[in-house]
Amino acid sequence: MSKNLIEDQTLRSFLDYLHIEKGLSPNTVKSYQSDLSIFFVWLSGNCNSSIENTKSEDLELFIKHLFKLGFKSTTINRKISSIKTFYVFLKKQKLINTIPTEDIIVPKQEKNLPKSISEKEVETLLNSINGSSNIELRDKAMMELLYATGVRVSELVNIKLNDIDFNRRVIRVIGKGSKERLVPFGEKAFIALNNYLASREKSITKEIFLSNRGTGITRISFWNRVKFYLSRCGLSIEISPHTLRHAFATHILNRGADLRSVQMLLGHSDLSTTQIYTHIAKQRLSDVLKKHHPRG
Repeated sequence: MSKNLIEDQTLRSFLDYLHIEKGLSPNTVKSYQSDLSIFFVWLSGNCNSSIENTKSEDLELFIKHLFKLGFKSTTINRKISSIKTFYVFLKKQKLINTIPTEDIIVPKQEKNLPKSISEKEVETLLNSINGSSNIELRDKAMMELLYATGVRVSELVNIKLNDIDFNRRVIRVIGKGSKERLVPFGEKAFIALNNYLASREKSITKEIFLSNRGTGITRISFWNRVKFYLSRCGLSIEISPHTLRHAFATHILNRGADLRSVQMLLGHSDLSTTQIYTHIAKQRLSDVLKKHHPRG
């Protein structure tokens, strides 16, 4: 059996393990596959090692290679994490005796604060959707729900009709690792959802937000619509698919929400992930002080 075939079979077994046993989402599994594929290609072209006899020195060279290519430490750390998880899997399967990643020093990670936008900018963006067509009614419902709940875009596009409790104004969200959480939403999102559903054509598709073809809208298609509305309302700001999620967290913290509640709403398994938003709130307070204090 060829070396490439062995690698392909081992990788396939690992990806199946992530999806079936660990319950990771298809997008997360694809990220693991991409990271490992890059590593395998580099390994075969630069070292005499195979997957089974990779040494820690090989991994250190791979990390240096990634830095030379200009990857940020956050991206490199993610790739290292993927490789570590893979070798732990190989050890459990008794395909290797030692894990070569145990002595690897993880690069220091930059503390990049997530980009957010002001409440006024969010209002401008949402008000630019006038609901003049079925597509705009859909977009209005999606944008209002995104900002009202702080869900991820991948979670938003996968919401099913039976995930929404209109009486209690709560949606059931399936997050990372197939973890389920209930997230409430407010009046404006409720109205936008009702307006959209009243205009929506019947479909056998379970997803609530549909494309022109009557199938579930994709993340990329939705994000292209967001950029369209940004252009329409004249907001020249850089935002990412997560910006409204970040805005949701930042704005409710600024208005007095406690960190633990925000953690539950966002679906973070670790509170430390949520704590980054406190830095944004503190930064805003500092900016306000400098701007308005007579000796600022």
